[in-house]
Amino acid sequence: MIRSAGPGDVEALVRLEREAFGSDAWSPAQIEAELAGATRHVLVADTGANVVGYGAIAVAGDVADLTRVVVAEANRRSGVASCLLAALHAAARQAGADRVLLEVSGSNANALAFYRAHGYVEIARRRAYYATGDDALVLERGLDGILDE
Repeated sequence: MIRSAGPGDVEALVRLEREAFGSDAWSPAQIEAELAGATRHVLVADTGANVVGYGAIAVAGDVADLTRVVVAEANRRSGVASCLLAALHAAARQAGADRVLLEVSGSNANALAFYRAHGYVEIARRRAYYATGDDALVLERGLDGILDE
């Protein structure tokens, strides 16, 4: 089930963050700020027994910034991320956005394949953006499935 995240989910989101991002994980305070943000939408994938994934999007006018899609390692490749992404797109549309932007490491082949399979295209590259020296690729997707040229 996909549902809105709440304060009771912070511990689970911290666990998912640490599993996925290690030392680059958001802190509990950052997650709490994300949950409290007026323009933020944080959704969780909940099995009833566990939160197995979450996603976050921030909407400013007609643009939504996808900041996170995280799925527990044991639940990857099961459709959880796709369900979260679809729900985040719907939340962004409802908030007035007509396109979504995100940044992803150029070396993250799995994430790139996932986003490309969901209609995202590269629109910019930020050279040596990450501490590792990796480039950040800026991807975009129109919420109607078509990017305006």
